[in-house]
Amino acid sequence: MIRIALFQPDIAPNVGAIIRLGACLGLPVDVIEPCGFAFSLHAVRRQVMDYGDKADVTRHDSWERFNADRRGRLIAMTTKGAEPLWDFSFSSGDVMLMGRESAGLPDDVQAATDARVVIPMAAGTRSLNIAIAAGIAAGEAVRQLRTRK
Repeated sequence: MIRIALFQPDIAPNVGAIIRLGACLGLPVDVIEPCGFAFSLHAVRRQVMDYGDKADVTRHDSWERFNADRRGRLIAMTTKGAEPLWDFSFSSGDVMLMGRESAGLPDDVQAATDARVVIPMAAGTRSLNIAIAAGIAAGEAVRQLRTRK
């Protein structure tokens, strides 16, 4: 399956929602620090609800540590993406990288990815909430990988 990685997230409720998404879909979640808040499962408890024990969450103290430990292709989910989500083919082992709510992914991080994927949106709109974007992209990845069995 895939993993969801959060690059230096800013907003605790979004992280909680994504951890719950990961638990419900059986997808591990990586949190790449530093975060814009003091990260703990307690900080995101309201959104995680009772899924904290079911979630597979790994904390990484830096981008460099995460990247050194990572396996599989790194897929940036970004408004600067080159390939629409609906045309992208996920592979088992992919790591779907979500950027910061306030700033997205820095250029050097995007340059380190294997693909840059965008969720097509209506003209005149800028971006989706990160938890919603993660849900859309994770749903598409799971759909693709489950239908290829």
